[in-house]
Amino acid sequence: MKGKSNRIWIVALILGWIFDFLFWKHAPGINFAIFVLFCLAGGFYVLRMDGLKPATSSLILVIPILFFAVITFIRQDLLSLFLAVASTLFLMVLLVTSFVGGRWSSYGLSDYIVTTLKLGVGALTKPFLKWMVDRKEKTNDPEANNKKNKVFPIVRGILIAIPIVVIFSALLSSADLVFAQRLDSFVAFFRLENLPEYLFRIIYILIAAYLLVGVFLHAANNSQNERLIADERSSLPTFLGITESSIILGSVSVLFILFVAIQFQYFFGGQANIHLDGFTFAEYARKGFGELVMVAFFSLILFLGLSGITHRESKGQRNLFSGLGITVVVLVGIILVSAFQRLGLYESAYGFSQSRTYAHVFMIWLGLLLITVVILELFHKEKSFALAVLLAVLGFSTSLALLNVDGFIVRQNVDRAVNGQKLDVPYLASLTTDGIPALKDIYMDPAYSQTVHEQVGAALVCMSQGILSTQDVDWRAFTFSQYNGLKIMQSLEGSLKIYSLSIEGFPSTVKTPSGSTINCQATGLMD
Repeated sequence: MKGKSNRIWIVALILGWIFDFLFWKHAPGINFAIFVLFCLAGGFYVLRMDGLKPATSSLILVIPILFFAVITFIRQDLLSLFLAVASTLFLMVLLVTSFVGGRWSSYGLSDYIVTTLKLGVGALTKPFLKWMVDRKEKTNDPEANNKKNKVFPIVRGILIAIPIVVIFSALLSSADLVFAQRLDSFVAFFRLENLPEYLFRIIYILIAAYLLVGVFLHAANNSQNERLIADERSSLPTFLGITESSIILGSVSVLFILFVAIQFQYFFGGQANIHLDGFTFAEYARKGFGELVMVAFFSLILFLGLSGITHRESKGQRNLFSGLGITVVVLVGIILVSAFQRLGLYESAYGFSQSRTYAHVFMIWLGLLLITVVILELFHKEKSFALAVLLAVLGFSTSLALLNVDGFIVRQNVDRAVNGQKLDVPYLASLTTDGIPALKDIYMDPAYSQTVHEQVGAALVCMSQGILSTQDVDWRAFTFSQYNGLKIMQSLEGSLKIYSLSIEGFPSTVKTPSGSTINCQATGLMD
């Protein structure tokens, strides 16, 4: 970085102070999105003043970064929130590592790992190295030495004046009680008893500023003319031969074929076939779902890994590997269908939960990724595998954010109740404030039966007892979900007075207008 050294340190210190101001003793909320916005603005300013402009492809990353940053204070369910934060941070890493070069879309799977590690090392080392270089340059610069000679007398004067002012202040306080009172008020403003806290906050502000300087320097000096591992794939050692890879893929294919052959009798037979084999509906629906998803996921990792380390000299060897690989991926797709069917059986029997909804959406995106991998392999576009994985992960995160998981669960489970299934009111009451708008719409809709109305009303009453107690009223912790949920609860306060809430003992209970009692907390676990 060739610009003024002081500028980058000043901007980093300001950002460090903003981090402290936004997050100290405040729950995550809109503060995360605001800090991301300030970091982007500060980074673009520092680099632009140094004459560096972002590549157009890198500038595109700002759109999903801002989208996921906003989602962090829109949604409250745990996985959606986690993925929004993780996606925001990872996309910002890509923006930094490819700021000038703009080659993030050409990264291979190894490049994602290596560039992230390089950024971490750069954030730790580059500020110190730059300070050493700047210090050496200033030592040899007469003008800089002249400025230093002007600054040092000021610092020495302040250090000498402080104890003198303290002594005279003590004497004047003894001489005049009014002055002493004013001085006490002034000292109390700084709350010196919290000095350890102030020191701790200053230290982590400096650490944050130091790391941000490293990030800015990395973007300035290491984000152009990138040498990607994906570009040098042909020169990398492919230590596994086609024979070994063929045996591995062939063996896995045979195993999957045997499994799929057994599964076909269940695809259209449903519960009847399961009973014929001596399994209950619940056992079949529950057993093995997670294992099937893991098989699908790790099979994809196996294929992508073998694709990177297998030596293929002739066209015949390439076609053999592609054929076996595609066979494995297709069979994995069938296994994924089996897992999806099991999940559907489970959901129809026991309803939707957060974990089941996450798995439901995840399998859709995993299936799309499998199809994409097959297409890329057919056209020998192996270098695009990493981009396909990245887009699938971002697609999954986006889907959860737009779906509103808790609202989806409310609607699906209430629909099941309309069709005669049991409605798990305690589980609805355990959802985040994301589910309150859906509950309110159903509660206010006269098309639903009295039973459904009373169960949904009981869920709202149960949820109301926890909203105010868990809400951080400071604007920095603002989340739209909690704000909207609280407003809805306030609008329903009159109509919910016909319910009686009892919080004595466990679980809390709600008595409905018809006289039935509904628990607020579940007595068992729902996965």
